Amino acid sequence: MDSKRSVIANLLVLAAIGVLLVLYYSPLWWVSLTAPNYPEEAFPDGVRIHFHMNGVFNGCKKVEKDEILEVEALDCVHEMDTINHYVGMYPIAAGGVIERAFSPFLISMLGVMLLGFTMNRPAVRMGVLGTGFAMIAGWMYLTYYGNGGLQYQNEGFVSALVTAIDQDTSKEEEELSSGAALIARLKASMGEGEEETAVQEPEEDSDKAGNIGHLRATFERDQQRKPPEQRREWDGSGAQMLAWHYEKTLGRYFNVPEEINPMVAKMTLAANVMFWGIVTAMLLLLFGSRKTGGLLYWLLILPVVFLPLLFLIDYSAWLWWYGHRLNAMGAFTVKPFMPTVFGDGKVAQFTTHSYPSIGFGLMLLASLLTGLATLIRRKQLAENG
Repeated sequence: MDSKRSVIANLLVLAAIGVLLVLYYSPLWWVSLTAPNYPEEAFPDGVRIHFHMNGVFNGCKKVEKDEILEVEALDCVHEMDTINHYVGMYPIAAGGVIERAFSPFLISMLGVMLLGFTMNRPAVRMGVLGTGFAMIAGWMYLTYYGNGGLQYQNEGFVSALVTAIDQDTSKEEEELSSGAALIARLKASMGEGEEETAVQEPEEDSDKAGNIGHLRATFERDQQRKPPEQRREWDGSGAQMLAWHYEKTLGRYFNVPEEINPMVAKMTLAANVMFWGIVTAMLLLLFGSRKTGGLLYWLLILPVVFLPLLFLIDYSAWLWWYGHRLNAMGAFTVKPFMPTVFGDGKVAQFTTHSYPSIGFGLMLLASLLTGLATLIRRKQLAENG
C-alpha cells in the first residue's frame, strides 16, 4: 500500500513536470482594449496582447474580409504601446524584464526540483539535484554573462526583444539618405540568380540568428550616436542585452536620461541579484535534500503548488507599477491608477479586458497535481515516522 501511494505521488509529480513544459510555451494571460475608434469589424478581439513567460506577443489576428484588405495582422503590442504612451505609460516591454530573461532557467529549475522530489533515497536525490542544478547554472552563466550568450536563449524571447524595439529600428532605417534607399531598392529589384540566393540563404536557424543579428545591428547603430567615452562593444551577452534593451524601451517615447539611467542601474543590479539568488537557492535545496521530510525538502515541490498565486502577485505588482509610474511627458494627465488585473475596466474612452489564458489553466493544473502529491507524501511520511 505504501509503495502504491509512493508510485501515485511520483506519477502526479511527473505529470506536473510535463505540464510545466507545455505552459512555458502557452499564453498565460491576455489583455485587450476596445473603443469606438477600433470597430469590431476590423478589430474583432480589440487591441489584444498575450503574456507568455518569455515575452509579450501579438494577440490580433489577420482580418480576412472582402471589404478589408490586410496583408498581415496588425501588431497590437505596438498599437497598445502607442495608446498607453498618451497617458505617460511606459511600453509593455518595460515590465517583467528579469522574469522573462530568467524564465527558462527558473522553469528548468522547478522541473529538476520536482524530479528530485520523486526520489525517496537521499543519496539518489542529491545526485539528481546536483547534476540538474549544475547544468542549469552553467547554461544560465553562459547565457547571461558569456560572450554571445543570447544564442542560448529561446527563440520566443529573442523574437519578443526584436518586436519591442522594431519601431525604433524602422525610424533609424528611415534616416538613410534618399540615394542610399534608392540604391537598396534597385539592388532588391534586380536581385535575381546568385544575388537572390545569397540573400535567402540562411534557412535552418534563420529566425533566431537573424533576430540576434537584427539586435546587434540596432545596438551598434545606437552606440554610434553616443559620445566615444560612453560607447560599448557588442558582446551579445544576456546581461548587456537586458540593460541596453531596457534603456531603449524606457526611452522610446520618453527619452529623459536623468530618469532612465537610475532605473536601468537598478534593474541591472536586480538582475545580478537574481542570478546569484538562483545559484544560492540551488545550493540550499541541495543541502536540504539530505533529509527527507525537512523544511528544505518540502521546498522542492511547494513553489509549484503556489505558482499561480506567485504569478498573480508578480503580474499585479507590475500593473501597479505601470499605473503609478506615469511619465510627465504624456500628452494627457491622469491620476495614478491600478490597471484591471482580472475582468473589465474603463480608462478614458477605452474598455479594458484582462483574463487568464490557457497557460494559467495549465499552471492551476500543475498546482493541483503537485498539491495532491504533497498531501500523499506528507501522509506517507507521517505514518512511517
